[in-house]
Amino acid sequence: MLLEMHCHTSEHSSCSHVCALELVQQVFAKGLQGVVLTDHHYLWPLREIEELRRRSRVPDHFLILSGQEVHTRELGDVLVFGATERFRRGTTLKRIRSRQPEAALVWAHPYRKGNLPDDGELTHPLLDAVEIFNSNQTVRENSRGLVDWHRLRFTALAGTDTHGPTYAGLYPTLFDHPFRDINELAREIRGGRCRPFLKEIPRAGAHSTVTEVTIGAKGADEVRPRIILRTLDSESSWRSAERAHHILESLAGCGFDGGRFRIPRPIDEDPASRTLIQEGLRGKSLHDKLLAVPPTDAPCFVELAARWLARLHACRLKLTPAAEFLDVERKRLARYVERFVSIDHPFARRVEEIAEVVGAGEMELGGKETLLVQGHGDYHPKNIFIGQDRQDDPATLFVAAIDFESSLCLPPAFDVGTFLAQFRNQLFAHPPILAACPEALFLTAYLDELGETPEGFRRQVELFRARACLSIAAYLFKVGLGGSEDLHRVLIEAERALTGDWLPGDWLPPGGLSP
Repeated sequence: MLLEMHCHTSEHSSCSHVCALELVQQVFAKGLQGVVLTDHHYLWPLREIEELRRRSRVPDHFLILSGQEVHTRELGDVLVFGATERFRRGTTLKRIRSRQPEAALVWAHPYRKGNLPDDGELTHPLLDAVEIFNSNQTVRENSRGLVDWHRLRFTALAGTDTHGPTYAGLYPTLFDHPFRDINELAREIRGGRCRPFLKEIPRAGAHSTVTEVTIGAKGADEVRPRIILRTLDSESSWRSAERAHHILESLAGCGFDGGRFRIPRPIDEDPASRTLIQEGLRGKSLHDKLLAVPPTDAPCFVELAARWLARLHACRLKLTPAAEFLDVERKRLARYVERFVSIDHPFARRVEEIAEVVGAGEMELGGKETLLVQGHGDYHPKNIFIGQDRQDDPATLFVAAIDFESSLCLPPAFDVGTFLAQFRNQLFAHPPILAACPEALFLTAYLDELGETPEGFRRQVELFRARACLSIAAYLFKVGLGGSEDLHRVLIEAERALTGDWLPGDWLPPGGLSP
């Protein structure tokens, strides 16, 4: 059974702006099986509940029950279910328990306003459960409740704590067995046979355990909090992920925490357990989105991706050391070459020459610190999310980028060249999409959003296109496709990028590239 366990009515709670009739009807429309009215220090008499049921016209199987919220001396607000008397403000837990031994006592919104309950409070012997999810707690606070619940394994439930007309039933509680009255409900809580209604899905993660959590009941608007819990398996992985987390924090402060252009908001971090908590995004990757819509609809999503990137570069942030870009790139290029040279691959010499040209160009650009900005570092269609907050409202469409562990201070053209190469490679088997979204579409939208065309920008884009093609070739080799037509294709595309008229001659080796 799925019930709303925490709500206040305008009839008996001065803080509420929703009447009981509207509240009951909203909870029923949400698809729940019942509602418990928990007004402050008040119990609804049976005759009032029967009259409410008559006016609400809900089916007989829909439960309308009454508990109460009591402000206790020890822990503040506590939900009391199954008591036969009202309790005054300031009543102690001990008194409630002694007078109503069969009632269930649940600590309400213990994380609200940044409160950090200790383990002793969460497992207080007079409590039967803890309300870990509540609409009056922030996403960070609800996330902490989730982590503590998994760690301490106390009985937990959720409650919306409704005070207004629009969000009843958002955080329901799931009961294992059916019941018909408040006394049976209290017995189920005391027996630990309930939990918050949420979906937890383990996801594969390199060097980490990743869990995607969706909290609450699905409604017509599908506005449900989503969080990602990521626990790293080593100290080195933790340092890399924590670095990306802090970059996200900076971007959130630059306007990427909501609206049309976003990132997954960083919520919390726990160095002791090497766990990061971030906002989950509802939507599809740009890659999957383009495959799911008609080609005629594809250009608008590609334009959004271009404008997101331009906004990132326009911030001109410098969050990581400028010298790191060249150091990382030297190591990467050497690693790419080594894969081919180590087995004397037929294309080894071509790979070496491409890497030499790319390295020379990067050395020139990377030495100009004024040119560098904080970039994404791995900007491609599978790292870009397209979502919509409300499925019936196209105005809530948004684009977000994920996976910032490769973020460096780099020339802006690095991200642009990477996207163009990866876009063509990932969608090469879908010519209608490539035809509908020519490169000029992305470049025009990017430069329009940026508001300028940096000097030598097109030459730089082609240099980094070649660099991305080299990365793709090394990946294909790594996964056993070293003899594939795709590998040959991307090497040819790299060479074409490097031999175009836009490249300065001093980046090329004497005599040019080998045929």
